[in-house]
Amino acid sequence: MTPAATAAATAGRRERTKAANRTAILEAAREVFGEIGYGAASVRDIVRRTDLASGTFYNYFSDKEEIFRALVEDTGAEARRRVRAARQRAGTGRAFVEDAYRAYFAFIVEDPGTFAFMARNAGTIRAFFEEGAMPMAGGELIEDLRTAIGRGHLPPVDVEYTAHAMVAIGVELGARMIERDPPDVEGATRFATDLFLGGLDRLSLHS
Repeated sequence: MTPAATAAATAGRRERTKAANRTAILEAAREVFGEIGYGAASVRDIVRRTDLASGTFYNYFSDKEEIFRALVEDTGAEARRRVRAARQRAGTGRAFVEDAYRAYFAFIVEDPGTFAFMARNAGTIRAFFEEGAMPMAGGELIEDLRTAIGRGHLPPVDVEYTAHAMVAIGVELGARMIERDPPDVEGATRFATDLFLGGLDRLSLHS
């Protein structure tokens, strides 16, 4: 193997190790936050769940707030991906709303680790969301609303207000849903859809 190839292989192994370490730390943090909550958790608790040296944590995250934000952002990104895919498959206004809410609520409950993380830290996650750490009402939802309105699936409404209202309903109902035993995905979906579409129908009468 040439020196250049050896260097490339070494660099590749180093990057894979870094990625594996980061993933291990994130998974350990998700477990710890899910079991004892953000307030009670410490960096030491997280590191103890891994096979890594204690100082390794700080090669990737500066403190527990940074890793918590990373988990919230990763969770939000996957939720947005699934919800947007549901919206883009929708062929009617009801499907646009209903399938998106169902995708979000189902995502919350389908993975035990994600469910525990969100259930234990619902209040803290909402606080991070309010600070913009989890921007679920971003440009992609506004863009999808404009497309749905253009296709005649939804009435012409203020897309910015509509996007934020849609997200607020989902976030708050999702937080309440995970407190129920068992969580009722279909019940939450039906309630959110009827509430939201009822509001749109009312707004369309005044447009």
